[in-house]
Amino acid sequence: MTIHLITFASQLHKQAAIRSSHEAILSELEKFYTLNIIDYTEIGTLKESDFKILFIATGGVEKLVMQHFEELPRPTVLLADGMQNSLAASLEIAAWLRSRGMKSEILHGEFNAIIERIQTLYTNFKAQHRIVGKRIGVIGTPSSWLIASNVDYFLSKRRWGVDFIDIPLERIYEAFEQVTDDEVGASCAALASQALACREGSPEDLVKAMRLYRAIRQVCEKEQLDAITLSCFKLLKKLHTTGCLALSLLNDDGIIAGCEGDLQAIFTLVAAKALTGKTGFMANPSMINSATNEMVLAHCTIGLKQTERYIIRNHFESDSSIAIQGLLPTGEVTIVRCGGESLDDYFVASGTLTENTNYINMCRTQVRIKLHDSTEYFLKAPLGNHHIIIQGDHKEALHDFFQANTCKRSE
Repeated sequence: MTIHLITFASQLHKQAAIRSSHEAILSELEKFYTLNIIDYTEIGTLKESDFKILFIATGGVEKLVMQHFEELPRPTVLLADGMQNSLAASLEIAAWLRSRGMKSEILHGEFNAIIERIQTLYTNFKAQHRIVGKRIGVIGTPSSWLIASNVDYFLSKRRWGVDFIDIPLERIYEAFEQVTDDEVGASCAALASQALACREGSPEDLVKAMRLYRAIRQVCEKEQLDAITLSCFKLLKKLHTTGCLALSLLNDDGIIAGCEGDLQAIFTLVAAKALTGKTGFMANPSMINSATNEMVLAHCTIGLKQTERYIIRNHFESDSSIAIQGLLPTGEVTIVRCGGESLDDYFVASGTLTENTNYINMCRTQVRIKLHDSTEYFLKAPLGNHHIIIQGDHKEALHDFFQANTCKRSE
């Protein structure tokens, strides 16, 4: 890992003296990282993908930072060890940046704390750059009931660097007709043989669902999509098959996939994976017990790799086709959702998955989660319906990441 230290020092200080004046902090950093110490005049030579920290080496550099405002990394991190009035200058600079709406922070204090914080900042930086350039396919249109889950394509592009690509369902219909039953026979047999059980749904239903997966996969490859959200209920009316299995297998393939055309939920899945490396489970909060801070979340699809075992079922709402009932491992989980038309709101909480439930009047994959905090958000200030479940406790990492990107937490 390389840190590019953009050095701001008063003209009264010679470059050679800068190293000797700050030997303690620089030597400590070099135990963990490769340092590229450059003068502020060379800031334009660095790339967007370079991890940058402003090294405030002396006082009297406030105006120099002002003059290079447009070139500063966002968010701006200032390193100051306190020598040569560096901390005093950093405080003034941070206040000026904040007055102009820029996120900034000062690294100062104990070496171990600085090292730990730099690692978090680097993780956030890499995740942010993994998101930039992602192509999210919107296949069809969002479901009519998702009245609070819209995204402004232009604003989300400016904030996150993602592209939402509208793809008509007709593309899927055409590709579906070109996939034959024989092409998917072996895949269907393998899927069924590995299932804990095959309950509702016929072999013919499974073949159609697998053909749909192949069709969507082909469109993803042609359009170079990193993620998709599918208008699955409209597709069900036309092809008489659900997208549940297709979305499950696409997630296993590394193509992040969500249902119902929920734009905010699919971005949440993209952001969560960029930061944690984990594929999430998009689900409906279905029951909440405020007294015990427990809730049940459910949906008819989940990536098979997220499950310990899975059962082949039919789709809950339509009572037809194929859906997946996944049995998830118990243990720590995180619930997260991004919201707002420019994707600048978020919610995150951690809890313990205690049980795989099996209610007959809910979607097929069901989990009971006991939150470590209150469930009040869901009943008083929800960002929308679908929320994402990630295995493991990533609450603080996600909170820090969204805060670094100037998002507002809903509680």
